[in-house]
Amino acid sequence: MIILIFSGFRCRTGGSILLVPTDEIIPNPNQPRKVFNQNELDALADSIRNNGIIQPLVVRKNNNDEYELISGERRLRAAVKVGLETVPCVLMSVSDNDSALFAIIENIQRDNLNYFEEAESISRLVNDYSMTQEEISKRLGKSQSYLSNKLRLLRLSDELRSVILENSLSERHARALLRLDSDIDRLKALLEIIEKNMNVSETDKYIDSIVTPVKQKSRPKFRKLKDIKLFINTINHAVDTMRNAGIKAVSEENETSDYIEYVIRIPKTTSSPVSFADYSGNAV
Repeated sequence: MIILIFSGFRCRTGGSILLVPTDEIIPNPNQPRKVFNQNELDALADSIRNNGIIQPLVVRKNNNDEYELISGERRLRAAVKVGLETVPCVLMSVSDNDSALFAIIENIQRDNLNYFEEAESISRLVNDYSMTQEEISKRLGKSQSYLSNKLRLLRLSDELRSVILENSLSERHARALLRLDSDIDRLKALLEIIEKNMNVSETDKYIDSIVTPVKQKSRPKFRKLKDIKLFINTINHAVDTMRNAGIKAVSEENETSDYIEYVIRIPKTTSSPVSFADYSGNAV
């Protein structure tokens, strides 16, 4: 096997440009892209058929001395579809970790990933490579709020993500579902959104109707008027009972727009012995 090396041509990364047989290139095990759109691959294949591969793939030699892709899997797949036996590649000497890191960053920078794949890739940079959001923000040219919003998408279950992608819903549809607390509620809402073909605005309103509690009717501050009269009559009856028993009780009533005020004065001493009687007139 002869590998053609374009002597004197070196890329910015310091790797050499060479032609590698397509059947000797293995995929990157850390490829963050999981979904390859066939229509896009067909369009890329047509472009390669007419113009060739303008941008080389990036490969490295792994521990088994195999050519392993760092980036360019879509170009490789399209080249195979066209029937190319060799593809131009940049050969780099990098570690396993760096190879995975380059693959993730390259895919994010090229916007080749769907929003869930991008969220998973950012999560890997944080968890597997101990990068801070500030570092990732600088490497990708994305704001930290952008990264945070992407990472929040991973709160959705794999099942929900699949249904969302299968129905070509937007990232904003997915974010709206995050406002619900459980995957059961989210799935129920998602199926309703799909069935009614809701756009983003309609989806937001629908989620609002779920998460906003129904306002309970406020209880009246006072009981019904007839109940108030009953209480007033009870007070008046008690005052009358004291007076009939010889206690010179005095009551004053003051009514405002907000309340009825009663002041009752009961003397501590009486001028004559007092006999109390219950309502039946029997001595107590």
